[in-house]
Amino acid sequence: MADHRTTPESQGDARTAMGRSFAQVLGELAEDPEEQPALERIVHQAVEAVPGCDYCGVSLRRGRDKVETPASTDPLVDEADSLQYDLQEGPCLDAIYVDDTYVVDDLRTDDRWPRWAPRAAALGMRSILSVRLATTSGTLGGLNLYARETHAYTRHDVDVAHLYALHATSALVMTQKVAGLQTALGTRHVIGIAQGILMQRYGVSKERAFEVLRRYSQHHNLKLRDVAQELVDRGSIPAHGPAIGDG
Repeated sequence: MADHRTTPESQGDARTAMGRSFAQVLGELAEDPEEQPALERIVHQAVEAVPGCDYCGVSLRRGRDKVETPASTDPLVDEADSLQYDLQEGPCLDAIYVDDTYVVDDLRTDDRWPRWAPRAAALGMRSILSVRLATTSGTLGGLNLYARETHAYTRHDVDVAHLYALHATSALVMTQKVAGLQTALGTRHVIGIAQGILMQRYGVSKERAFEVLRRYSQHHNLKLRDVAQELVDRGSIPAHGPAIGDG
């Protein structure tokens, strides 16, 4: 792999740009830690931070087998990624499931993905760098850095992409934790309202009201939050559920 741009000056410029990008991404996430805005910032800042990159997309695992691209900098990325998912081959999928890094110098001649590579090249892509996004507990997805030029990425660029991927992973974990906390708080709030309805209507204790909701959810294989939400929305739970006075 060619290393035609690795000079002390270019490395210094790349580190400076990368530092600014990381600071901007993480700073903005602290103000609005929602997943979709975070993903949009991550892909746009990746184009600025990683030399040679023209387009970027982030692929995330949704469940065990599904992968999707929730954010990209260009519709061409969505099309190239969708081809990977449809054909079940490509550097992004391999970065997620096989090894953590794949560099393609020329999609027109690379034979590792014989169905996907020619179709991606027909879109105008020439190089791609795919890097896994992962924590110690599992793989979140991959960062896909597309370029219009062949041999777009040097060894130094790959190192920069790895470092950026570490920061992007941290940002995604932050958004997931915030989303989990928000969900938990919302669930607690809905259950509390449902308990209050039962307490007021039947003159039972808070503990007894919770037990009614819990037993109904178990008997009917429903989530406790869904049972509580139905009570809040409809003002009642179906009559075939456990009676309020049951011991």
